[in-house]
Amino acid sequence: MKISNNFLIIDLILFIRFMKTGSLCGLSADEIGRLAGVDLSVAIKIANSIYKKGIGDISLLPGISKKARNKLMTSFRSGLYLPSASVRSSDGTVKYLFRNEEGQEFETVFLSDEKRNTVCISSQSGCRMGCPFCATGKYGFRGDLEAGDIVNQVISIPERGIVTHVVFMGMGEPLDNIDNVLKACDILTAEWGLSLSPRNITVSTVGLTSGVKRFLSESECNLALSLYSPFSGERKAVVPAEKHNPASEIIEIMKEFPLKKKRRISIAYVMIKGKNDTDDHLAELRNILRGSRIRVNLLPYHKVPGDPDISSSPETMIRFKHELVVSGISASIRKSKGIDVSAACGLLAAGLR
Repeated sequence: MKISNNFLIIDLILFIRFMKTGSLCGLSADEIGRLAGVDLSVAIKIANSIYKKGIGDISLLPGISKKARNKLMTSFRSGLYLPSASVRSSDGTVKYLFRNEEGQEFETVFLSDEKRNTVCISSQSGCRMGCPFCATGKYGFRGDLEAGDIVNQVISIPERGIVTHVVFMGMGEPLDNIDNVLKACDILTAEWGLSLSPRNITVSTVGLTSGVKRFLSESECNLALSLYSPFSGERKAVVPAEKHNPASEIIEIMKEFPLKKKRRISIAYVMIKGKNDTDDHLAELRNILRGSRIRVNLLPYHKVPGDPDISSSPETMIRFKHELVVSGISASIRKSKGIDVSAACGLLAAGLR
Protein backbone atom coordinates (compact mmCIF):
# COMPACT_ATOMS: atom_id res chain seq x y z
CA MET A 1 0.00 0.00 0.00
CA LYS A 2 2.89 2.32 0.79
CA ILE A 3 4.38 1.76 -2.65
CA SER A 4 1.03 2.52 -4.29
CA ASN A 5 0.72 5.76 -2.34
CA ASN A 6 4.22 6.76 -3.36
CA PHE A 7 3.36 6.16 -7.00
CA LEU A 8 0.21 8.23 -6.62
CA ILE A 9 2.26 11.10 -5.23
CA ILE A 10 4.80 10.81 -8.06
CA ASP A 11 2.03 10.74 -10.67
CA LEU A 12 0.40 13.79 -9.08
CA ILE A 13 3.69 15.71 -9.19
CA LEU A 14 4.18 14.64 -12.80
CA PHE A 15 0.66 15.73 -13.73
CA ILE A 16 1.10 19.13 -12.05
CA ARG A 17 4.39 19.63 -13.89
CA PHE A 18 2.79 18.68 -17.20
CA MET A 19 -0.19 20.98 -16.62
CA LYS A 20 2.24 23.85 -16.03
CA THR A 21 4.19 23.32 -19.26
CA GLY A 22 1.76 21.29 -21.34
CA SER A 23 4.65 19.81 -23.33
CA LEU A 24 6.35 16.47 -23.85
CA CYS A 25 9.79 18.05 -24.07
CA GLY A 26 11.19 17.95 -20.56
CA LEU A 27 9.68 14.55 -19.73
CA SER A 28 11.40 11.17 -19.58
CA ALA A 29 10.28 8.29 -21.78
CA ASP A 30 8.68 6.64 -18.75
CA GLU A 31 6.79 9.84 -17.90
CA ILE A 32 5.59 10.21 -21.48
CA GLY A 33 4.30 6.66 -21.39
CA ARG A 34 2.44 7.17 -18.13
CA LEU A 35 0.87 10.48 -19.15
CA ALA A 36 -0.04 9.37 -22.66
CA GLY A 37 -1.15 5.89 -21.64
CA VAL A 38 1.13 4.12 -24.12
CA ASP A 39 3.58 1.25 -23.75
CA LEU A 40 7.18 2.13 -22.86
CA SER A 41 8.36 1.00 -26.31
CA VAL A 42 6.02 3.55 -27.91
CA ALA A 43 7.04 6.21 -25.39
CA ILE A 44 10.70 5.65 -26.28
CA LYS A 45 9.88 6.16 -29.97
CA ILE A 46 8.12 9.41 -29.09
CA ALA A 47 11.06 10.56 -26.93
CA ASN A 48 13.56 9.69 -29.68
CA SER A 49 11.54 11.65 -32.23
CA ILE A 50 11.46 14.75 -30.04
CA TYR A 51 14.94 14.67 -28.53
CA LYS A 52 17.07 13.04 -31.23
CA LYS A 53 15.20 14.11 -34.38
CA GLY A 54 13.80 17.43 -33.16
CA ILE A 55 10.31 16.74 -34.53
CA GLY A 56 8.10 19.51 -33.22
CA ASP A 57 4.83 18.48 -34.89
CA ILE A 58 3.15 15.57 -33.13
CA SER A 59 1.23 14.69 -36.32
CA LEU A 60 4.59 13.84 -37.93
CA LEU A 61 5.86 11.48 -35.23
CA PRO A 62 6.96 8.26 -37.00
CA GLY A 63 6.76 4.67 -35.83
CA ILE A 64 3.60 4.91 -33.74
CA SER A 65 0.04 3.85 -34.48
CA LYS A 66 -2.55 6.27 -35.83
CA LYS A 67 -4.59 5.78 -32.66
CA ALA A 68 -1.66 6.71 -30.40
CA ARG A 69 -0.79 9.69 -32.59
CA ASN A 70 -4.35 11.01 -32.54
CA LYS A 71 -4.51 10.61 -28.76
CA LEU A 72 -1.30 12.59 -28.39
CA MET A 73 -2.54 15.33 -30.71
CA THR A 74 -5.67 15.92 -28.64
CA SER A 75 -3.92 16.39 -25.29
CA PHE A 76 -0.25 17.13 -25.85
CA ARG A 77 2.22 19.30 -27.71
CA SER A 78 5.91 18.68 -28.34
CA GLY A 79 7.12 21.76 -26.47
CA LEU A 80 9.81 22.53 -29.03
CA TYR A 81 10.17 26.12 -30.21
CA LEU A 82 12.70 27.99 -32.32
CA PRO A 83 14.86 30.93 -31.23
CA SER A 84 13.25 34.31 -31.79
CA ALA A 85 16.49 36.01 -32.89
CA SER A 86 20.16 35.32 -33.49
CA VAL A 87 23.42 37.12 -34.17
CA ARG A 88 26.69 35.76 -35.55
CA SER A 89 30.12 36.79 -34.32
CA SER A 90 33.05 37.51 -36.63
CA ASP A 91 34.69 34.34 -35.25
CA GLY A 92 31.70 32.14 -36.18
CA THR A 93 30.13 31.99 -32.72
CA VAL A 94 26.33 32.29 -32.82
CA LYS A 95 24.18 33.73 -30.04
CA TYR A 96 20.49 32.86 -29.96
CA LEU A 97 17.68 34.56 -28.09
CA PHE A 98 14.84 32.33 -26.93
CA ARG A 99 11.47 33.43 -25.61
CA ASN A 100 9.17 30.84 -24.04
CA GLU A 101 5.39 30.95 -23.72
CA GLU A 102 5.65 32.63 -20.32
CA GLY A 103 7.57 35.49 -21.92
CA GLN A 104 10.89 34.64 -20.28
CA GLU A 105 13.88 35.58 -22.43
CA PHE A 106 17.19 33.75 -22.28
CA GLU A 107 20.26 33.36 -24.43
CA THR A 108 22.11 30.37 -25.86
CA VAL A 109 25.51 30.32 -27.55
CA PHE A 110 26.89 27.88 -30.11
CA LEU A 111 30.70 27.70 -30.26
CA SER A 112 32.72 25.61 -32.67
CA ASP A 113 36.39 24.72 -32.97
CA GLU A 114 38.40 21.91 -34.48
CA LYS A 115 37.77 19.47 -31.62
CA ARG A 116 34.23 20.17 -30.45
CA ASN A 117 30.92 21.86 -31.08
CA THR A 118 29.59 23.26 -27.84
CA VAL A 119 26.23 24.72 -26.85
CA CYS A 120 26.32 27.08 -23.87
CA ILE A 121 22.83 26.98 -22.37
CA SER A 122 20.88 28.97 -19.78
CA SER A 123 19.14 27.54 -16.72
CA GLN A 124 17.27 30.71 -15.71
CA SER A 125 16.02 33.90 -17.30
CA GLY A 126 18.43 36.32 -15.67
CA CYS A 127 20.05 35.49 -12.35
CA ARG A 128 19.61 36.37 -8.69
CA MET A 129 23.18 35.76 -7.51
CA GLY A 130 23.96 39.48 -7.84
CA CYS A 131 27.61 39.32 -8.97
CA PRO A 132 28.42 42.89 -10.12
CA PHE A 133 30.94 41.87 -12.79
CA CYS A 134 28.34 39.81 -14.70
CA ALA A 135 25.91 41.31 -17.21
CA THR A 136 23.37 38.59 -16.50
CA GLY A 137 23.23 39.59 -12.84
CA LYS A 138 22.58 43.19 -13.85
CA TYR A 139 19.74 42.02 -16.09
CA GLY A 140 17.92 40.81 -12.98
CA PHE A 141 16.03 37.61 -12.24
CA ARG A 142 13.03 36.74 -14.40
CA GLY A 143 12.45 33.14 -13.27
CA ASP A 144 13.60 29.53 -13.44
CA LEU A 145 13.50 27.67 -16.73
CA GLU A 146 11.71 24.33 -16.93
CA ALA A 147 13.67 21.25 -17.99
CA GLY A 148 11.99 21.44 -21.39
CA ASP A 149 13.16 25.04 -21.89
CA ILE A 150 16.71 24.00 -21.00
CA VAL A 151 16.82 20.99 -23.32
CA ASN A 152 15.07 22.89 -26.13
CA GLN A 153 18.12 25.15 -26.39
CA VAL A 154 20.12 22.19 -27.68
CA ILE A 155 17.38 20.65 -29.83
CA SER A 156 16.04 23.74 -31.59
CA ILE A 157 19.14 25.47 -32.94
CA PRO A 158 20.21 24.85 -36.55
CA GLU A 159 23.46 23.19 -35.38
CA ARG A 160 21.64 20.58 -33.28
CA GLY A 161 22.94 17.67 -35.37
CA ILE A 162 26.62 18.39 -34.76
CA VAL A 163 26.60 19.22 -31.04
CA THR A 164 29.25 17.30 -29.09
CA HIS A 165 29.35 19.21 -25.78
CA VAL A 166 26.94 21.12 -23.58
CA VAL A 167 27.89 23.60 -20.85
CA PHE A 168 25.52 25.19 -18.34
CA MET A 169 27.36 28.50 -18.42
CA GLY A 170 24.69 30.75 -19.89
CA MET A 171 22.21 32.88 -17.99
CA GLY A 172 21.38 31.90 -14.42
CA GLU A 173 22.82 29.87 -11.56
CA PRO A 174 22.17 26.19 -12.39
CA LEU A 175 22.19 24.99 -8.78
CA ASP A 176 19.58 27.63 -7.92
CA ASN A 177 17.28 25.67 -10.26
CA ILE A 178 18.69 22.24 -9.48
CA ASP A 179 15.55 20.11 -9.99
CA ASN A 180 15.16 21.25 -13.58
CA VAL A 181 18.91 21.15 -14.25
CA LEU A 182 19.21 17.56 -13.01
CA LYS A 183 16.20 16.60 -15.11
CA ALA A 184 17.71 18.28 -18.16
CA CYS A 185 21.02 16.46 -17.59
CA ASP A 186 19.12 13.15 -17.47
CA ILE A 187 17.45 13.91 -20.80
CA LEU A 188 20.70 15.05 -22.42
CA THR A 189 22.48 11.81 -21.43
CA ALA A 190 19.70 9.20 -21.65
CA GLU A 191 19.62 6.68 -24.52
CA TRP A 192 16.03 7.74 -25.25
CA GLY A 193 17.17 11.38 -25.03
CA LEU A 194 20.11 13.02 -26.76
CA SER A 195 22.61 10.28 -25.80
CA LEU A 196 25.42 12.68 -24.95
CA SER A 197 28.17 11.44 -22.66
CA PRO A 198 28.02 12.87 -19.12
CA ARG A 199 31.73 13.59 -19.59
CA ASN A 200 30.78 16.07 -22.32
CA ILE A 201 28.40 18.05 -20.11
CA THR A 202 29.59 20.63 -17.58
CA VAL A 203 27.50 22.53 -15.05
CA SER A 204 29.07 25.77 -13.78
CA THR A 205 28.16 27.28 -10.42
CA VAL A 206 29.16 30.20 -8.17
CA GLY A 207 28.80 27.70 -5.36
CA LEU A 208 25.66 26.71 -3.45
CA THR A 209 26.78 24.14 -0.90
CA SER A 210 23.64 22.00 -0.73
CA GLY A 211 23.31 22.10 -4.52
CA VAL A 212 26.93 21.03 -5.01
CA LYS A 213 26.44 18.02 -2.72
CA ARG A 214 23.26 17.01 -4.47
CA PHE A 215 24.63 17.50 -7.98
CA LEU A 216 27.77 15.46 -7.29
CA SER A 217 25.72 12.57 -5.87
CA GLU A 218 22.80 12.60 -8.32
CA SER A 219 24.54 13.34 -11.62
CA GLU A 220 27.58 12.01 -13.45
CA CYS A 221 28.17 15.24 -15.36
CA ASN A 222 31.14 17.54 -14.75
CA LEU A 223 31.08 20.40 -12.25
CA ALA A 224 32.91 23.74 -12.41
CA LEU A 225 33.13 26.22 -9.53
CA SER A 226 33.48 29.89 -10.46
CA LEU A 227 35.95 31.10 -7.83
CA TYR A 228 36.93 34.75 -8.53
CA SER A 229 39.38 34.78 -5.59
CA PRO A 230 40.87 32.17 -3.25
CA PHE A 231 40.47 34.65 -0.37
CA SER A 232 37.05 34.54 1.26
CA GLY A 233 36.95 38.25 2.12
CA GLU A 234 37.65 39.31 -1.46
CA ARG A 235 35.20 36.79 -2.86
CA LYS A 236 32.47 37.81 -0.44
CA ALA A 237 32.71 41.42 -1.65
CA VAL A 238 31.74 40.49 -5.22
CA VAL A 239 30.09 37.05 -4.98
CA PRO A 240 27.19 37.37 -2.49
CA ALA A 241 26.76 33.58 -2.36
CA GLU A 242 30.10 33.35 -0.53
CA LYS A 243 28.52 34.64 2.69
CA HIS A 244 26.46 31.50 3.28
CA ASN A 245 28.31 29.15 0.92
CA PRO A 246 32.06 29.51 1.53
CA ALA A 247 34.14 28.42 -1.43
CA SER A 248 36.62 26.80 0.95
CA GLU A 249 33.92 24.37 2.12
CA ILE A 250 32.80 23.65 -1.43
CA ILE A 251 36.37 22.96 -2.55
CA GLU A 252 36.78 20.49 0.31
CA ILE A 253 33.58 18.75 -0.79
CA MET A 254 34.95 18.58 -4.34
CA LYS A 255 38.27 17.22 -3.11
CA GLU A 256 36.71 14.47 -1.01
CA PHE A 257 34.03 13.32 -3.44
CA PRO A 258 34.98 9.96 -5.06
CA LEU A 259 35.06 10.65 -8.79
CA LYS A 260 34.38 8.02 -11.41
CA LYS A 261 36.82 7.66 -14.28
CA LYS A 262 37.03 10.71 -16.57
CA ARG A 263 34.54 12.76 -14.58
CA ARG A 264 35.99 16.24 -14.17
CA ILE A 265 35.65 18.82 -11.44
CA SER A 266 37.26 22.18 -12.02
CA ILE A 267 37.75 25.77 -10.95
CA ALA A 268 36.86 28.58 -13.36
CA TYR A 269 39.15 31.48 -12.53
CA VAL A 270 38.36 34.73 -14.36
CA MET A 271 41.49 36.88 -14.17
CA ILE A 272 41.18 40.62 -13.50
CA LYS A 273 44.21 42.87 -13.55
CA GLY A 274 45.27 43.98 -10.08
CA LYS A 275 42.28 42.28 -8.44
CA ASN A 276 42.98 38.56 -8.37
CA ASP A 277 46.20 38.05 -10.36
CA THR A 278 48.90 38.84 -7.78
CA ASP A 279 51.57 36.53 -6.41
CA ASP A 280 49.52 36.17 -3.22
CA HIS A 281 46.53 34.93 -5.21
CA LEU A 282 48.71 32.47 -7.09
CA ALA A 283 50.25 31.17 -3.87
CA GLU A 284 46.84 30.68 -2.25
CA LEU A 285 45.48 28.90 -5.33
CA ARG A 286 48.37 26.48 -5.14
CA ASN A 287 47.84 26.07 -1.41
CA ILE A 288 44.14 25.17 -1.58
CA LEU A 289 44.38 22.95 -4.66
CA ARG A 290 47.70 21.14 -4.32
CA GLY A 291 47.30 17.37 -4.23
CA SER A 292 43.72 17.44 -5.53
CA ARG A 293 42.21 16.31 -8.83
CA ILE A 294 40.65 19.74 -9.37
CA ARG A 295 41.57 21.39 -12.65
CA VAL A 296 41.93 25.16 -13.06
CA ASN A 297 40.59 26.90 -16.17
CA LEU A 298 41.96 30.43 -16.44
CA LEU A 299 39.69 32.82 -18.33
CA PRO A 300 40.16 36.43 -19.48
CA TYR A 301 37.82 38.99 -17.95
CA HIS A 302 35.20 40.64 -20.15
CA LYS A 303 34.18 44.16 -19.26
CA VAL A 304 30.55 45.04 -18.67
CA PRO A 305 29.31 48.60 -19.30
CA GLY A 306 30.56 51.10 -16.72
CA ASP A 307 33.18 48.74 -15.32
CA PRO A 308 36.73 50.16 -14.92
CA ASP A 309 38.33 46.73 -14.50
CA ILE A 310 40.26 45.05 -17.31
CA SER A 311 41.52 41.54 -17.92
CA SER A 312 44.92 40.34 -16.78
CA SER A 313 47.54 40.36 -19.50
CA PRO A 314 48.23 37.22 -21.56
CA GLU A 315 51.69 37.10 -19.99
CA THR A 316 50.23 37.03 -16.47
CA MET A 317 47.79 34.29 -17.42
CA ILE A 318 50.57 32.22 -18.96
CA ARG A 319 52.65 32.65 -15.79
CA PHE A 320 49.72 31.54 -13.60
CA LYS A 321 49.21 28.47 -15.75
CA HIS A 322 52.93 27.57 -15.67
CA GLU A 323 53.22 27.93 -11.90
CA LEU A 324 50.10 25.88 -11.27
CA VAL A 325 51.24 23.10 -13.60
CA VAL A 326 54.73 22.85 -12.07
CA SER A 327 52.98 22.59 -8.69
CA GLY A 328 51.17 19.50 -9.92
CA ILE A 329 47.84 21.25 -10.57
CA SER A 330 46.25 20.72 -13.97
CA ALA A 331 45.59 24.10 -15.60
CA SER A 332 44.66 25.59 -18.94
CA ILE A 333 43.89 28.98 -20.49
CA ARG A 334 40.52 29.27 -22.19
CA LYS A 335 40.19 31.50 -25.23
CA SER A 336 37.24 33.85 -25.53
CA LYS A 337 34.85 33.72 -28.45
CA GLY A 338 31.88 35.83 -29.46
CA ILE A 339 33.01 38.98 -27.65
CA ASP A 340 31.81 41.28 -30.44
CA VAL A 341 28.21 40.04 -30.03
CA SER A 342 28.27 39.86 -26.21
CA ALA A 343 28.31 36.07 -26.30
CA ALA A 344 31.42 35.55 -24.17
CA CYS A 345 31.50 34.54 -20.51
CA GLY A 346 29.75 37.05 -18.26
CA LEU A 347 28.18 39.03 -21.09
CA LEU A 348 24.92 37.17 -21.74
CA ALA A 349 21.85 39.38 -21.42
CA ALA A 350 23.88 42.39 -22.51
CA GLY A 351 22.11 42.31 -25.87
CA LEU A 352 18.57 41.75 -24.65
CA ARG A 353 17.77 45.39 -24.05
